[in-house]
Amino acid sequence: MTADTATTLFEEHRPVLMGIAYRMLGRAADAEDVVQDAWIRWSAGDRTDVREPRGFLVRITTRLAVDRLRQIKARGETYVGPWLPEPYVTDFGDTVTDTAERAVLADSVSLAVLVVMETLSPLERAVFVLREAFGYPYADIAAMLDRGEAAVRQLGARARRHVDERRPRYDVDPARRRDLTERFLDAAAGGDLAGLMELLAPDVRLVGDSGGKARAPLRVLDGADHVGRFFVGVAGKGLPDVSVRMVELNGGPAVLVLSGGKPDTVVQIDADGDRIRTVYVIRNPDKLAALTALP
Repeated sequence: MTADTATTLFEEHRPVLMGIAYRMLGRAADAEDVVQDAWIRWSAGDRTDVREPRGFLVRITTRLAVDRLRQIKARGETYVGPWLPEPYVTDFGDTVTDTAERAVLADSVSLAVLVVMETLSPLERAVFVLREAFGYPYADIAAMLDRGEAAVRQLGARARRHVDERRPRYDVDPARRRDLTERFLDAAAGGDLAGLMELLAPDVRLVGDSGGKARAPLRVLDGADHVGRFFVGVAGKGLPDVSVRMVELNGGPAVLVLSGGKPDTVVQIDADGDRIRTVYVIRNPDKLAALTALP
């Protein structure tokens, strides 16, 4: 295999590798580092006996991501306020044509699922991502992780049960979710408390992530009144040179607020079809930096 061929093969599989690494880590910057490390090992290693480049690259990336997760957990990193994953652009375009497959990929990268996955062990998370999002057989996952197949099946079952028990599950038509997002944006931007109350479920929750580096609630807000009044207060303060656009992030529509042309806030909702059940607000500037490159 020539160097040019090796580069072409790696770039062909880069989107899959990035997708696996991000779902395991919930951090785009860490995922990019892992994929770059995988490239270094691929380009510098002996590829003579590699018959299935995709499987080989997925194995390298998965093991590197597991190691990165273990390092993060071992450091016992503290975070100021609630933690949310770094926003991730998920415009699948023509790369995924099957509607069911598109739905699975979008769900596996949603903020709600990634928050729950943060509580899994590194190996549980690896098995869950490879099995649930990418459909790998347990035998292949066992080989990638150098574990017995029976043990991997147990890890997968435990991870699946954990996620199912803790994540909200709303089957909402994408067009309906976008409509609710746009109506929410209009009401919030206009400081329309009555309009917000019509959209918010009585037990709605607001989860804000600032990392202590921007203004956002340092605890989860519960209840329509608290959440509605929070957004009315935000609208009253305003931002300098503000602009707003709809973008596709983490498998669904999201609101990107820019101030002076720079990303300031990402807002995304989960809904049950009629009412908004969760509002996610990401303001940590470190997590929004990559969105500057959006066209």
